[in-house]
Amino acid sequence: MSAAARNNVSARRERLLGDEPGSFAVARFVRVTPQKSRRVADLIRGARVEDALTTLKFAPQAVAENFYKLVDSAASNAETLEGLDRSSLVITTVTVDEGPTMKRWRPRAKGAANRILKRSSHLTVVVQPEDSINDKKGGNR
Repeated sequence: MSAAARNNVSARRERLLGDEPGSFAVARFVRVTPQKSRRVADLIRGARVEDALTTLKFAPQAVAENFYKLVDSAASNAETLEGLDRSSLVITTVTVDEGPTMKRWRPRAKGAANRILKRSSHLTVVVQPEDSINDKKGGNR
């Protein structure tokens, strides 16, 4: 879909991509701490989609499965909605934001209690075609 044909643009797409070609996927309220999620996000940031999927398939972290689904979804969105070729897509942005924290209490000795924080994350993956990234950087001229 061309930028001119997009008449109903969401605020999230405007913030993430603007008029650039590409697509994104968001997973909210993922029950993994943001600190653990950022370790996996750093593995795939800037990688080609196929390479990232291979990396995530064999990563031992539990959140790698969530990121695998997210990258696959973003690539599928780019193919379906934007008409882009999956083999040319690169992960340009991976953000991990903190979601709500559930507070729980654990009984301790002498009638005391400790607070347990069960954190969650909001994950966002943006994919764009490789040639548009090179154009922004000033390459391929």
